[in-house]
Amino acid sequence: MGSIIQKIVPGFIVNFYHQMWPALGAVIYRFPAKKVKVIGITGTNGKTTVVHLATEILEAAGYKVASISSLRFKIGEKEWKNELKMTMPGRMKIQKFLRQAADARCQYVVMEVTSEGIKQYRHKFIDFDVAVFTNLTPEHVESHGGFENYKRAKGELFKSAKTAIINLDDENAEYFSALCKGKKYGYSVESGSIDIATPLPGKFNLYNALAAAYVGLSQGVDMKVIKETLGKAKGIPGRMETVIKEPFPVIVDYAHTPDALEKVYKTVKGRHKLVCVLGAAGGGRDKWKRPQMGKIAARYCDEIILTNEDPYNEDPSRILAEIKSGISSPISKLYEILDRREAIKKALRIAKRGDIVVVTGKGAEPWLMTGEGRVAWDDREIVRAVYREIFG
Repeated sequence: MGSIIQKIVPGFIVNFYHQMWPALGAVIYRFPAKKVKVIGITGTNGKTTVVHLATEILEAAGYKVASISSLRFKIGEKEWKNELKMTMPGRMKIQKFLRQAADARCQYVVMEVTSEGIKQYRHKFIDFDVAVFTNLTPEHVESHGGFENYKRAKGELFKSAKTAIINLDDENAEYFSALCKGKKYGYSVESGSIDIATPLPGKFNLYNALAAAYVGLSQGVDMKVIKETLGKAKGIPGRMETVIKEPFPVIVDYAHTPDALEKVYKTVKGRHKLVCVLGAAGGGRDKWKRPQMGKIAARYCDEIILTNEDPYNEDPSRILAEIKSGISSPISKLYEILDRREAIKKALRIAKRGDIVVVTGKGAEPWLMTGEGRVAWDDREIVRAVYREIFG
């Protein structure tokens, strides 16, 4: 229906309609973004982890902080799950949340900012004090009409931000840095940045920790506080989370892009045999990446179970076939099990001591989206339930 309307109604009217909602929300909730400092985190991967770590750093420094991530909403000590199946809430919801944060006397709001959200003007009438760029790899390419449009959408966040924090190791760093006319900070793992340590696994989490550290530094937080906070950081739910430890580790991760998937596999592979459960989202979302996901899985995994991720209204078997088309190298065992619970059960049944089971694509998301609607879900809880069935 939406696409039909866009074809009939002139573009300027559609744009006016979309921009009307954030303006209305800002008026109704009395321009709440002017009452708090807003920090926006954008990039393809790492946004959620950076939001959580930056929130912890600012709280450790004594500030009252609110935050929005794909996992949760948080205002001070109160937090609740993000069950919207939407990383960046709608225009009225964001303004309402900002008003709630302001009324609760929060000094900061740390939030994920997505390209889809920017495309729909959800960022309008929010004064961003800080914009953080984590990294950029292809995602939402089809919905944006190309990678460059995707990049430009992300870039909108930096045009009015007072401060930019940039991952200098990303090839798009200069593009995002040039858009910000205010103060700029850069961080790098390759050429050395600041000396920090974190128990979070993987090189990608070192990047996330550095991004969060520079959020703190940009706000005058003492380096000692930053280091202590990151040094005792706990894992983010559904992000490289070890759900089961014995008789073999079972890791659940949100990785749903080729770049993120490869980083997860690289981090855990070592000399271990990997038993991998993966799929790809339906609903016309980034079909290009499906064979890429298969290709990456074939490179690192010893046994692969292809399954549903979020098929929406697409034929699940077709999605699996497109992933499978990228698997050209020989795999000792390849299974196709549409029922995600049964796929996880299969992985736990065939894994042996010394192996690692990796379940990717959903992390701690609370819903599985099918053609019939949403189904209550949590990969971590499914893993635990299946483990009890098998091992007692």
